[in-house]
Amino acid sequence: MKNYHAYLIDLDGTIYRGDEPIEFAGEFVDRLASKGIPYLFLTNNSSKTQAQVSDKLEKMNIRSAPEHVFTSSMATAKHIKQLKRHARCYVIGEEGLYDAMEREGHIVADTDCDVVVLGIDREINYEKLSKACREVRNGATFISTNGDVALPTERGLEPGNGALTSVVTVSTGKQPLFIGKPESIIMEQALEQLGAYRQETLMVGDNYQTDILAGINSGIDTLMVFTGVTTYSDYQTLRQKPSYHVQHLSDWMPYI
Repeated sequence: MKNYHAYLIDLDGTIYRGDEPIEFAGEFVDRLASKGIPYLFLTNNSSKTQAQVSDKLEKMNIRSAPEHVFTSSMATAKHIKQLKRHARCYVIGEEGLYDAMEREGHIVADTDCDVVVLGIDREINYEKLSKACREVRNGATFISTNGDVALPTERGLEPGNGALTSVVTVSTGKQPLFIGKPESIIMEQALEQLGAYRQETLMVGDNYQTDILAGINSGIDTLMVFTGVTTYSDYQTLRQKPSYHVQHLSDWMPYI
């Protein structure tokens, strides 16, 4: 069994479900911390800031600080900065995305934009989408924080950011650049944030289509847990399987 010196860890379905911690999540993170192994919580959720996500974890008694959190909003803002510093951006999203854009020095604007950025927005409306379409047609680079088409909630599956993004895609005929899992962009950004090499890092997650494929696409070993989206019966049918699989996080703790 390979020893890993850094961990990237999914949140929803791996560490918590909604507002409830998953069994053994706190002990798993405590084991990493006690061994001095760096870890980073990696989420496609673009709506929350680092501090908000960290606060949520702390309330569940899961050891976290803002620097332990990396979101798709942060990866998006950093990627845009690589394209152009102080870019003029038309932004559809919530607090987490606006916060990340501001921290990277971008200018939020309504017209003459370099980039159109879409994140989850639960107050989306026709006018916001119309502005996004106009800017994309005028030549703005089209970027979406993630392609998740559905989000699990207590009411069932609801539209995700990928569904909102598709409105602009269908209207303009332009495909966006997606940043979040399973894309390699967020993984490269996360490794840089963590200060780790891919060959020494393990990606832990419950969702094959996002977490596990993100690791596979980026050449990072993966650990699947069956506490969220992907079930063991799903696992058995996968052609390209994760590096490892366990039922619960506690099953992996002896290998940390």
